[in-house]
Amino acid sequence: MTELVYSIASNVIDKIGTYAFQEICSAGGISEDMKKLELTMSTIQAVLLDAEEKQVKNRGLTVWLGQLKDVFHDATDVLDEFECEALRRQVVQTYGNTSNQVLDSISSSSFNPLGFSYKMSQKIKGIRESLEELAKKRALFNLEERSEDQNIVHREREMTHSFVPDSDVIGRVDDKQKIIDLLMHPGNNSNVSVIFIVGMGGLGKTTLAQWVYNDERIATNFDLRIWVCVSEDFSVLKLAKEILKSAGGGSSENMSMDLVQASLRSTLKEKRFFIVLDDVWNEDRNKWIGLKNLLIGGQGSKILVTTRSQKVASNMAPGPIHAYKVFQTRIVCPCS
Repeated sequence: MTELVYSIASNVIDKIGTYAFQEICSAGGISEDMKKLELTMSTIQAVLLDAEEKQVKNRGLTVWLGQLKDVFHDATDVLDEFECEALRRQVVQTYGNTSNQVLDSISSSSFNPLGFSYKMSQKIKGIRESLEELAKKRALFNLEERSEDQNIVHREREMTHSFVPDSDVIGRVDDKQKIIDLLMHPGNNSNVSVIFIVGMGGLGKTTLAQWVYNDERIATNFDLRIWVCVSEDFSVLKLAKEILKSAGGGSSENMSMDLVQASLRSTLKEKRFFIVLDDVWNEDRNKWIGLKNLLIGGQGSKILVTTRSQKVASNMAPGPIHAYKVFQTRIVCPCS
């Protein structure tokens, strides 16, 4: 349960740091409230990984984590309201107030900006007060602060693959179709588009990506399909070698970056490819740019990324993003 709580906290903190939330908070005069909430959540998040190991022998710790989970869910709901407001403002800016049919699907026509800001301020205050009370109790459990990097040695992650039986996919037909529609779209002038599936662990992101990967329409539309399970270190050279090998270009451990780059570009040249990068944790934008610059293919090529971190999607996306709710998972498509 703790890993799930940690993931919820990470997602909330990442969302608070996005431009959309900062813009709305600033306009509504509640930036200070949101900063305080982020600080409180970050303080608690720092000890959650340690709590994961200790809760097995401490019933009180398990109860405490359950209480945190409930409050984090409340925080997630509040941020969802912010996202709805961001979408409302975007629609108004694009279509104007006369587009009632569009506006009615996301908000009331009698929307009051001042009322929204006040309501959100009160909700944030209530959540922060609940978290501060729970934060006081952490001293009872002698928890130590630990970063996710320090916890990597304790987590053995199973490598993923591209195959999934249809019987393993339940109730995700609409989600699958949304992703396929994005993948089949010709895109813009860029020869490679990137789509993200973002959500907490255990929600079926990999299974959904596998189902899409094996769809006959995808197999027919792309010249190459490549599946790569990404490790935490996000080594550009290692990933480039794996992609090259899967694409049939051949590679060896001793190949230099220059040779891999030349071979990869030659192999992918003018081919419409579909690459899945599964379970991406790296948030270093420079590493992502380094990898993406190697992946130059034919018009309509696509990269599908699954990740637990909203920050990964924000860092990897070149500009504004469109997001679609998929249960508690988000399908995110960057657009220029």
